[in-house]
Amino acid sequence: MDFSIGEDRQMLVDTLSRYLADKADWKAREAALESEAGFDKDMWAGMAELGILGALFGEEAGGFGGSPFDIGVVFGEVGRGLPTGPFLATLLAGKLLEAAGDSETLGNVIAGASIATFAHHPAVGADGSVAPQATASGAGDSWTLSGAKGVVDYLGSADIVVVTAETGNGLGAFLVETGAAGVSVRDYPLVDGGAAGELTLDNAPARLLTGDSAAIDAALASGVVATAWEAAAVMEVLRDQTLEYLRTRKQFGIPIGKFQALQHRMATVALEIEQARSAAINAAANFDKGAAQRDRFGAAAMYTVGKVGRLVAEEAIQMHGGIGMTWELPLSHYAKRLTMLGHVMGDEDEHLARFIELGAQETNRAA
Repeated sequence: MDFSIGEDRQMLVDTLSRYLADKADWKAREAALESEAGFDKDMWAGMAELGILGALFGEEAGGFGGSPFDIGVVFGEVGRGLPTGPFLATLLAGKLLEAAGDSETLGNVIAGASIATFAHHPAVGADGSVAPQATASGAGDSWTLSGAKGVVDYLGSADIVVVTAETGNGLGAFLVETGAAGVSVRDYPLVDGGAAGELTLDNAPARLLTGDSAAIDAALASGVVATAWEAAAVMEVLRDQTLEYLRTRKQFGIPIGKFQALQHRMATVALEIEQARSAAINAAANFDKGAAQRDRFGAAAMYTVGKVGRLVAEEAIQMHGGIGMTWELPLSHYAKRLTMLGHVMGDEDEHLARFIELGAQETNRAA
């Protein structure tokens, strides 16, 4: 089987890799983490100018890509470079703008003139209680939303938010401007870098994008592909950094990589990473083969990257020893990001349960 990404996608990868190496090196990342926004807005504008954001969406929506593999290669480079920014939020919000045919709003997002984010999960209180699903009331072009959403990526920097809310006829997606009446924002930094926030809506004016829950499911599925590819890339970076450390760190006068026990552990890590990479490729390859197959392979990928990601992060830190936890070492940042990626689109337990459920449904249909 041919696993090459093709000449056009390789050019995209090379362009993004060079740009991140030039504009988002480690010093730039540290400066971005200390900024109020949590990411470098000039870097983001430069990516938009290069057309990187356009690779996430189809030509009819003003982009030039939009396939699962286009999404995958972009997020793979994001994983390797580890820049902060509303990458996943832009993809999820943009996919719903694309589904709604709102090329004007999406065009501004692709051009970097507007920052978009996506609010889907209800807010969680300090006591662990989950807020009710946001609700929408209205009809036609006149809607209002009420409710609370939690951990909304880069909410403090967003101009627009795509919000999911219950309409009475199922879940719908709505466009809300962050500066509108009835919109309250509380932002905060995240442990892996970047920022998020809590969104509170009190009869906030909104525009209906789609009342089709299938469109929301498809957008979330694209987020699963992106997360799986990013996680696999982060794992590869952690593997390479750990191998380099094992070659250079000496004990008893020899590199610790000569110790057979560590060699066996690294062999296990390498094999598991290949499994995670294969699962991410499968998620992309099966994306357009029907919702059931798409979601089943997506759940398998997220379960795998969650399980393997935890192993890779733990082994990388343990083999580095105490230095592996220090802020100054990039490895600790990659490990934190990998841990977060195991949860942003649902954790491994959730996806394992979903995989089993989808498999049972497929068996029942075949019977």
